[in-house]
Formats: sequence, C-alpha cells, structure tokens
Amino acid sequence: MEFACGFVYVPTPVSQKDGQRPNVIKRSALLPPVSRVRPRSPPPPPPTHSAEDKSPKSLRSSPKVIEQLEKSKEVKKAAKPTPFYENAEFHKKTGAAPSSSITPQQTTPPRKTALLPPHMRPAASSQSPPYSQPLLCSSSDSHMFTYDLPKNEPDLEARPWDPSYSYTAPEGTGGEVKLPADSSSVSSQTSVPALPPRPSFMKSMPDYIVLLPSSRSSPSSSRKSPSDSSPAPSPASKVQTIRGEPTSCSQCGSVLDSAYDNMVNECYFCQPWELPSAPSKPPCPLSGLQDDLFVLRPDEKPNCAADALLLFCIDISGSMSTTSEVSVGETILYRSRLQFVQEAVLECVHTLSEQQPDIRVGLITFNYQVTMHGNETFTSRTLFGAELADSEYVKEAAASFPTPPPLSQTKEHLQRQVMGLSEGGTTALGPAALLTIAIASRQPGSKVIICTDGKANTELGNLEVEDIDARTLLSSTIFYQELGEYAANQGVTVSVLSIEGTDCRLDELGRLADRTGGTVVIASPNRLHPEFEQIIENRTIATHCSVTLLLPQSLRMRGEKQAGHKGTREEGNVDPDKEITFQFGACEQDTEGPVPAPGSHVSIQLQIRYRHRKGQRMLRVITTDREVTDDSSAALSSLSLAIIQLNSSQASAALAVRGRFLDARTEGELQRELIERAIEHNRSVEDHQTYQQWVKTMEPIYNNNIHNFTRRQSVVSDSQSLTDAGAALLYNMKHCNRKSISLKNKHKL
Repeated sequence: MEFACGFVYVPTPVSQKDGQRPNVIKRSALLPPVSRVRPRSPPPPPPTHSAEDKSPKSLRSSPKVIEQLEKSKEVKKAAKPTPFYENAEFHKKTGAAPSSSITPQQTTPPRKTALLPPHMRPAASSQSPPYSQPLLCSSSDSHMFTYDLPKNEPDLEARPWDPSYSYTAPEGTGGEVKLPADSSSVSSQTSVPALPPRPSFMKSMPDYIVLLPSSRSSPSSSRKSPSDSSPAPSPASKVQTIRGEPTSCSQCGSVLDSAYDNMVNECYFCQPWELPSAPSKPPCPLSGLQDDLFVLRPDEKPNCAADALLLFCIDISGSMSTTSEVSVGETILYRSRLQFVQEAVLECVHTLSEQQPDIRVGLITFNYQVTMHGNETFTSRTLFGAELADSEYVKEAAASFPTPPPLSQTKEHLQRQVMGLSEGGTTALGPAALLTIAIASRQPGSKVIICTDGKANTELGNLEVEDIDARTLLSSTIFYQELGEYAANQGVTVSVLSIEGTDCRLDELGRLADRTGGTVVIASPNRLHPEFEQIIENRTIATHCSVTLLLPQSLRMRGEKQAGHKGTREEGNVDPDKEITFQFGACEQDTEGPVPAPGSHVSIQLQIRYRHRKGQRMLRVITTDREVTDDSSAALSSLSLAIIQLNSSQASAALAVRGRFLDARTEGELQRELIERAIEHNRSVEDHQTYQQWVKTMEPIYNNNIHNFTRRQSVVSDSQSLTDAGAALLYNMKHCNRKSISLKNKHKL
C-alpha cells in the first residue's frame, strides 16, 4: 500500500464559525505599533467602580480602525511610566484622583511625537482631540493611570505591514491571528471582509490516493507493505500470519485488535468525530503499521485438482477468409486472417510445450456451429441450430466434455486440429463464449482467449442488430454483462483479441474482459502471436478478490459508489501487475461534519479478501496512520505524480466506458491542474518530461477527441457507444498500471 501524498491535506476553511478569522491580517503601515495602541478619547475621571465592558467590532479598511480597536472587551491593566507624546496636554485637566495607585516620577523623559497621519493630528487649541490617545501616558505630575486594554489582542505584527489593508489567504502558511479564547465576546454583528477564492487546484486536490501495487502488496504476497512515498515513511512491519477469522466490527467490518471488544461504539472507524466545540476528543488513531494475513478457513483442504486451463476460442466464420499482403523476401504472398491465427496459435503451443508441458490447453471454434475439439482419448463434439439458443443446454454440454490432458500428451494432436481448420458460415460468438467459459470454470485461475474478426450474429448474444431491433440488442448487452459476472464468480479470466480493420462491437464484448481482469486487444494480422504470448504470460495469482478501504468518520471516499468513509470494489481475478487506486479526502467543512485538525494523525485500513489458486480463502489487513496538514506547500512537495497520473487514467476511463464523457473530462482536468501545480512547485525537469508524454496518452480525454472513438447515437440510451478502437483504448486505460504507462511514454519518445 502506497500513498500519493505524504499527508492528509485539510484546506484552510474559507470561513469559520463564531466570527473567527483563519487568515492572516495585514495592518496598515500608517498605524502605530501594537505596543502603542491608543484609547479613542481622553480617559474620564477614574470611577470608583469597574468600567463597563463593550463588545468589539470588526476591523475595517478605513482610518477609523483605531477607534474600533478601543471598543474591544476590556480588562484592567496597570501601566508603567513611559515617554509621553505631544498630544497629551489634556491630562493636565484631570481633577479627580485616580482610583489606581500613584507613583512619583523621578525624571522627566524626553518628549516624543506620535506617528499619526496629518488628518488625525490635533489642532493647537483642541482640548478634546478626536483621535486616539497614547495607551501609556504620563502627565507633568508623573501620575500613573489604569487603562482598559483589549483581551488577547491579535498579533498584528505577525506579518509585514502593507499600505493597503487587506486579507491574504495562504493555504496553511504564514502566521495566524491569535483569536480571543472567549468567542462570546465577539459581536454577533461582526462583519468579516470577503476572502479571495481558494485556488482551484487546491479545491480538487485529493488529500492522498491509496495505491495497491500487486508487485509488492498483491493478495498472494507475504512481504511487508512498502514504505510510503512521504518524507517520513511508516515504520517497517512484518506480515503476521493468523489462522482463523479475525475479530471484526459488526457495523463497518473493520478488523479490530486486542484493544477492542467488538463493540461498535469502541471502533475507531465507526466512532463519530465530534465538533471542535464539543467536550469529547476525536478518536485516538491506531498505533503504528500493522500487516496481518488471515487464513480464514484453516481446516478447509486445498484444491489439489488439475492446474488451470488455457482455452483458445477461435472464430472460423466466413469473414476470416479475408486476405492481406505479406512480403517474404522479394515475394508477395496473400494470407487469410484464419491463416494468421493458425500460425500464432501453433507458435504458442510450441512455446508452452517447452516451458509448461503440464499445462492443459483446449481448442473451441465457432462459425454457424460451435465445436469442442477432442484428442486421441475422446472425440470432438459439435453444437448447432436450436442447441445454440439455449444457455442451460450449452452449460450442460460443457459439463459433459472431458478436461483436456496435459499439453505434453496432446501437443501433436492439437497442432493437427489447428492446421485443419477452415472458414465459412455465420458467427455464433455468444454461445461459443458461454461454452468456453463454462469449461474453464472447472478450475479457478483458468484463462480464455477469444479471437474474432466480426460481430456475433446468431440469436444468443447477437450484436449485429443495433439498427434493427433495440430489444434484441438490449438483451445481448445483458447477456454479456451476466456472462462476465459468471466468469468472474468462477475465477475465469477472459481476454478478447480482434483483428485490425474489423468491427466486433468491443464496447459490448469487452465487458467480459473488463469484469474478469482480462485485456481487450486490437492487433494487425502479423502481430497476433506477440499479443497471444503477452496474454498467456500474465498469469492469475488470486481469484474472487475484493478490496475494501476504511477511513475514520472525518474522511470521505471520492469517485466511488459509496460516499461515506468506506469503499469496496470487486476486482475478481488479480495478476502480478494489478494496481488499484482509491481517492479520498477530508469531509467538506461546515457541511459534512468536523475535519481532523492539522498536526493530528488518522488511521486508515485496507482489507484484501481473495481466494488462493488452490482454493484457500485469505484476508490481508494493512492498517497505518497518516499525519494531517493544512500546508499546501508540504503536500505538493510530497506528491507522487506517478500515482496521481495512474489514478487519473483509471478514474477518467472508468467514467468514459460508461458513456459519461463530460464527467471523465472534468475528472481528468482536475487531476491535470493538480499535477501541473505540483510540477511548478517542485520544479523537477524529469517530472515535467514524464508529464508531457503522459498528456499525449490522455489526449482523447483532455482534448474532446473521445468523440472520434464513438459511434452515432445509440438506440438503447442517450449516451454514445464506443467504436472498437475507443473501447480498446478506454478498457486498457481503466486497467492500466504504472509499468504500462511508462512503456507507453517510452514508445512515444
């Protein structure tokens, strides 16, 4: 588990309750220092009782700021003899004895001139000057007076003075105004000047993004979680293997440690965060980094059945007879699409027989009928006609077909079958996909590779009727969605490979790959073998995988179906290169509840439930804590741009494949602004170069080019359906990882 930011970023609020001002105030340079703040008028004869308190008024950008400072809540304070000003003549008229003690002055200090603007200087004959008097004055009789001073006067010298009285709104930087502890002393009619808007990139800045890199913390990995990308990584922790079910919270499902009694009101993630004014404190974060691996059913025996299957589902319809030119030396040959596929499959079989002789490889072909090819021990079987329209019959036929023996025993027979294929007829892709997935479901972790060059055009799963029958197309959409769910539940990974220059409706057919963790590929005929090889090499390490992220009540998920402090994704099958990103941040202030205070820590828990290839059910729980900050500079300095770029690609593509193109563009632009701001702040040449290449990858999202990958208006919904090129681009972007992004960037150089 990695974090894209070293902190949980909490933006400085635009406004705070009780009239508090969170931003720094610049004071006019025309005003004297705080140590020389003057009363508005000459002090009256000292009364025999305490002066009446008055509520302060807010500061304004006019010369009357001095007058308003005097109206603050008053407390008695004794003033020491200090140098006096020229405008203190009125003190000589004081007739009554002050109520405070009088101290004789031994020597008369030199006279000083108050730093007042010209329009505020006293006239020569003035007896009651309309301006503020010095706070600490001495008369010729060397009297010491008792004056009422504002309580907890703000430190207005915390920032350099500026001739223009204004607010500044840095994101968590600079000195803050020290506000009175007693908020009741602030007038309810206090008028606070409007603050400038927060920079847009900070509004959308994800506080941090959790990344699950399978190469380090994949479900089958037993190593510790890698260090965070923050300057201060969490301490290392070894994975602790525990047999049996963990103690979990009955409400949120968090895995609790020994400090809890499985009570909801004691769960850190369920416990509500009180408002700052409430007497109770926020929950204490969990201590340190914990990494536990639970064997949920230790008494369950591992599955010792045959290894996973690899099944080729090959299109041999009439369109596969289309030929392409091939140069062999100086000779130009013409080969059909089926011949290219035959050559690619034969090369894969030869390689597998040398590297994995025990792997079990099967072959299913389809045109107007579907054939399950046998071997020397059992004969082939073919389904056709009405049999292909009955889903239950197709599943029963799959169950009755024997499992292929190891490749070491079937290699030669399989090669003869591949070479003997011929093209012709329609495209019964739907029944063939169902049959192949049903056979592969016998062993979790099996792979299915569907290779086709056209749309399914038989009754079950028909994709060629979008202009004719909307009801049939809708039923086909549901068919492929349900087939993808069925494959994922059985631990089967489905990849779809189409031939360049064809139309296979990959926006619908690609749902199989999207749900099961497979890939969607469009390849030229002479590039089929490398694509086959890459799909085969990407082995499945876990099935039935679900990932849950738990946050405290002060944080919220972003971009997930769940808007609360918990998010769960069903990932299905997982390969070693799988990377999953989450985005979350602090609650919106003043709307969703309290937020964590800067300098505090919050705990985050990641749960990964999965099934090992041998059938064992496992649960990995990683719990760590993060520091909270409101300093945008610190947050920008600690960002991992690679993780943010990965999250942006995945999140934008996930929206686009559902037809939400405007939302995808908005999401991409928000992340782009954040990345650009981080590059500008950190001034990294390497990050800038990587970013420029990554922008080219995201060009369809950023530059409205997504419409180049859409068909005309669909009859099913108001959204645009994707072309094959658009579907392949977005499905692969949705499931990309940092390795694939890096390779794409290198290819663009």
